[in-house]
Amino acid sequence: MKYFDIDTWEEILVTITRNRTRSLLTAFGIFWGIFMLIALMGSAQGVQDLMSANFKGFASNSGFLGANTTSKAYKGFQQGRYWDLENSDVIRLQKAIPGLELVTPTLARWGNSIVYQENSINGTLKGLYPDYTAIEEPNLIFGRYINSIDVRDQRKVCVIGKQIFETLFPDKENPCGKFIKVGGIYYQVIGVNVATGNISINGDSETSVIIPFSTMQHNYNFGNKVQVICYTARQGVSISSLEKRIAEVVKQAHLIHPDDQQALIQLNAEAMFSMMDDLFAGIRLLGWMVGLGTLLAGAIGVSNIMMVTVKERTTEIGIRRAIGAKPKDILGQILSESIVLTIVAGMGGICFGVFLLNIVEQTVSDAHFQIGFWGAIGSCVILILLGLLAGLAPAFRAMAVKPIDAMRDE
Repeated sequence: MKYFDIDTWEEILVTITRNRTRSLLTAFGIFWGIFMLIALMGSAQGVQDLMSANFKGFASNSGFLGANTTSKAYKGFQQGRYWDLENSDVIRLQKAIPGLELVTPTLARWGNSIVYQENSINGTLKGLYPDYTAIEEPNLIFGRYINSIDVRDQRKVCVIGKQIFETLFPDKENPCGKFIKVGGIYYQVIGVNVATGNISINGDSETSVIIPFSTMQHNYNFGNKVQVICYTARQGVSISSLEKRIAEVVKQAHLIHPDDQQALIQLNAEAMFSMMDDLFAGIRLLGWMVGLGTLLAGAIGVSNIMMVTVKERTTEIGIRRAIGAKPKDILGQILSESIVLTIVAGMGGICFGVFLLNIVEQTVSDAHFQIGFWGAIGSCVILILLGLLAGLAPAFRAMAVKPIDAMRDE
């Protein structure tokens, strides 16, 4: 059989359009199945992008440590004792746990009045070291970030968040060099951070004023107190594998019972990101299952219709066999009709799905509601395979038709 012969394709077209209503209804099953598959795949990607935007710039291999009241008496200390993390804990963790790449402390004060001329806003004051950028990556549009000299000299300088910048400087001019008042103390603005990630330690980055850690401790009488210790693991080391050792080192230094599960507050961002990855993997798997299930139902419909078509064409097939048509010619003809019907309907579903996803993408920022190149290729391969599978049973039935039986049916 010559698959690129014009007469062959004309015959396929005539066969498919002989009963238009039946062909359209059959094609709709394939159309809807592949559309569902494309829509679910694209939607899952878009939702994942939207969720990932909330974590943008945040270290996925990070962990956080805070102090809480004790729940067990230990070495003369009563249950319910209050205690604080200290500067020495940072050095202690750096020396005791080589798997940690970065250990940095943070301080914060909430509900501060932040004023510039007649404009004011309430926000969070944070004391940080320059290396905190490895935890939350800043996005500076003006100026610079806190540096080691600012920390060493306890400078009264600050980096302001996006919402504070827009409120205090509505004209959007460069505020660097100007002074803002935070809780009665003036700080010189040296940078504007417009990062908008929804994961923020000790307060939202958009409504935060960042000052040197040493300045924070000195100006607000924190002494050696540390509220939260942030850390990241070295490449190839998981935070989960270090958490137990971190707790042991801190508990031993502060005379806390080794089995006290309340005294330390530990947050594992790595585990949270892993959970999110598993969630989206499950969503993608569910999308494939639903789409492929719908496609399979459509392919069964195509197979059933082709079986009916073969039954109706028994005499035609018998005559072709009588005048010399080989079984492979009959097989190729039926399979070609099944594949053409499946591919035409499937490509229509792919185009419609991509079109709708493109509309959604135009209305939603920071997300790509589209399937990837290999996803589209995979969908096309699935269409071809389904076309072959749907046509196999009718094709073998057509091959089994004998000329004498066809004449007898007639």
